[in-house]
Amino acid sequence: MINNQPISISLFTGAYGLDLGLEKAGFKTISVVEKDKDAVKTIAINRPYLQESAVSREIEKVSSQQLLEEGGRVLKLGRALLPGEVDLVTGGPPCQPFSTAGKRGSVMDPRGSLFMDFIRVVKEVQPRFFLMENVRGLLSASLRHRPINQRGKNYPPLEPDEIAGAALQVVLTEMKQLGYNVVYNLLEAADYGVPQNRLRVVFIGSRDGENVTFPLAKYSKDGKILPKWRTLKDGLIDLIDNKPEFMSYSENRLKFLKLLTAGQNWRYLPEELKQEAMGGAYNSGGGKVGFYRRLSWEKPSPTITTCPHQKATDMCHPVELRPLTVRESARIQTFPDDWIFHGSISSKYKQIGNAVPVLLAQELGEYLLNVMQGNQPIGKSVAEQLSLFPV
Repeated sequence: MINNQPISISLFTGAYGLDLGLEKAGFKTISVVEKDKDAVKTIAINRPYLQESAVSREIEKVSSQQLLEEGGRVLKLGRALLPGEVDLVTGGPPCQPFSTAGKRGSVMDPRGSLFMDFIRVVKEVQPRFFLMENVRGLLSASLRHRPINQRGKNYPPLEPDEIAGAALQVVLTEMKQLGYNVVYNLLEAADYGVPQNRLRVVFIGSRDGENVTFPLAKYSKDGKILPKWRTLKDGLIDLIDNKPEFMSYSENRLKFLKLLTAGQNWRYLPEELKQEAMGGAYNSGGGKVGFYRRLSWEKPSPTITTCPHQKATDMCHPVELRPLTVRESARIQTFPDDWIFHGSISSKYKQIGNAVPVLLAQELGEYLLNVMQGNQPIGKSVAEQLSLFPV
């Protein structure tokens, strides 16, 4: 800590959701690295003290020494920070090939991705902790995809890099080679008070071998022991949106959406209209629950995406014939109402959809801060958490 305040360096910062939650827990972000031009302007507008580092730049071209120097200037130390002085390095390296929504054929080796720049910075900065967030698809991704029609008794057995989970093992191996004690878990944002179902993998590394786990859930799906998950209505109940920003639906989409009510999707359309509404997707596999989806007031929001008006991941308002507005999406991601997003409507949606929910980040930050202060927080091992709160 510097001046008795924990400090963090943020990589792949986006719209600052993870960092804002850590701020609320007590951390101070001293440098950010983000490529998206609108996202860095969002950061600079809301956190002017970060203007030096809140410029569009690629992490591959940023040195760890540069980050330490920027941190020293933010803290007005008159010198660069030294390796080991930073408390936390955070980030969510973009790993779209791991996404279960992507094409499995595009899965790649993490060692050839921006994940390795995250590892590089941790190795050189030597923070006391690191925190990495990623999509749940990372848990089951292979390094090399073999088409389903080339598997089975008439084909050779799967190679080690074709087995589900091979990518995760590479990630864990690279992390452990840093010399850090590493734990990971699949967290449900709704378990921590976010009015949204959003599953994300979180990795925590401890340089000094501290026995870290994860904060306990505060909410549950059934509400039998813990309070019930917060709903869309809970998240939006007092929102004042004087200048709503959203992408309008086409007349063709509205033709079908107006036939549905809150909590319904394409399956509730008249039988004779279903194939017309779905087009080529009608005969495709999968649940297709996101098509012509009108949200329910009485459930958590589905995962906020980068494009809430997209046909397959519709986020139509329960009552009004429109997708969630920019401000509503931000509220569901637990951004404060005074957080300003820069850019076009589509850019704002993208920044919000890519963010870590602020409240989830705050819970993780408070947990880590307790560990740092020697107040071992109540937590459970990965195995215990998975048995208590199935994910």
